[in-house]
Amino acid sequence: MNETKPHESAKAPQEASTDQHPSRREFLTQSTKAAAGVGIAALLGNLGHWALSYAADKEPIKIGVLHSLSGTMAISEVSLRDVVLMAVEEINAKGGVMGRKIQPVVVDPASNWDLFAEKAKQLLLQDKVAVVFGCWTSVSRKSVLPVFEKNNGLLFYPVQYEGEECSRNVFYTGAAVNQQAVPAVEYLMSKEGGAFKKFYLLGTDYVYPRTTNKILRAMLLAKKVPPANIMEEYTPFHHQDYQTIVGKIKKFAAGGGACVISTINGDSNVPFYKEFANQGLRAEDAPIMAFSVAEDELRGMDTTALVGHLAAWNYFQSIDTPENKKFVDDFKAYCKKNNLPDGDKRVTDDPIEAAYFGVYVWKQAVEKAGSIEVDKVRKAVYGMEFMAPGGKKKMDETNHHTYKPVLIGEILKDGQFKVVWQSKGLVKPEPWSEYTNPDKGCDWVKHQGTYQKKA
Repeated sequence: MNETKPHESAKAPQEASTDQHPSRREFLTQSTKAAAGVGIAALLGNLGHWALSYAADKEPIKIGVLHSLSGTMAISEVSLRDVVLMAVEEINAKGGVMGRKIQPVVVDPASNWDLFAEKAKQLLLQDKVAVVFGCWTSVSRKSVLPVFEKNNGLLFYPVQYEGEECSRNVFYTGAAVNQQAVPAVEYLMSKEGGAFKKFYLLGTDYVYPRTTNKILRAMLLAKKVPPANIMEEYTPFHHQDYQTIVGKIKKFAAGGGACVISTINGDSNVPFYKEFANQGLRAEDAPIMAFSVAEDELRGMDTTALVGHLAAWNYFQSIDTPENKKFVDDFKAYCKKNNLPDGDKRVTDDPIEAAYFGVYVWKQAVEKAGSIEVDKVRKAVYGMEFMAPGGKKKMDETNHHTYKPVLIGEILKDGQFKVVWQSKGLVKPEPWSEYTNPDKGCDWVKHQGTYQKKA
């Protein structure tokens, strides 16, 4: 795998200078010539002036890339590293940010949650990056959160999550629960989605699945689903043996009207879907609605037995617009040019799109603020509208989350998704769920983050 080793900076594309400032070699040559004609005093004056100008205009802006390139989450996170570097290459090719090139510093926290915090601290304090793009699991995000808040760092987090968080130092470009999990289950309960009445909540054992399922259970009970029709079970990261659990699902689904809500993360998805098919269960028997399986995960799976199962996201590669087609083609070309695994056979998906446009949101905010200072950039992000590969999106005016459409897709044989339902327009992000925390809101403009709503 073509990866940047921990503590190494990823090499930014080398390009010719397009402005009027001299190269370092030209700078020294011209300074030497000046010495002969104008004397030492004048030379020192010129050196001081030119050096300050050179540093101000030419010093690269360091950014951190904090994704697992090894371990159980590499199946999902390597592509986020790749697309962030693609965005950097594109931006640098057009002159960088405020005339300065971006220099990415790539580290590998190796699916180790404690190591995420160490690497975040290294990026902020040692490498002194202006911003970090990274994390996938909520446990990794929770691990780095104190580091960013203590040191006033800025993290762009690109993956759907469970909500119940409102950090001043994070911009969430993935979905909140009301932009993925809740509408997905509402769809399954609807006549259009199959009018399902029994729900098997199966996830990896950590904060995202447990909190998401806490919200979904509250929602199902509020909609009068009997407690006996809701099952809940968890497995460790990297769990491989799903024979017993799929046996339970088969028994649960025997009477009809059952579906599976999957919050399984990482490489455990491969044996789970395989065992599901091995025991003769198909989408028509009990469809699986997944929140962490997208096109990138399907690359490493036999999709023939997965046809008809579902996933809820805010973007699919199959979105048929010129802008998205260009994004897909550009990503394939980038992977091929850089000799990355699978080259031009690579795919895009929701977290890949969110990681990609996160870099551009930061760039747009820096240029609006005229500064890379975190406090100024943060303010510039509020209410920002922008074009993402999947269409127009918007950063919320106060709560650090992203307005996004909701899409539900059905898995096809080729590992792509056919959109079977989508929201009308963009859905406002709500980090605190109406089902579990109706009294809480998130606002960094009129309040100090999480606040108590008035009755």
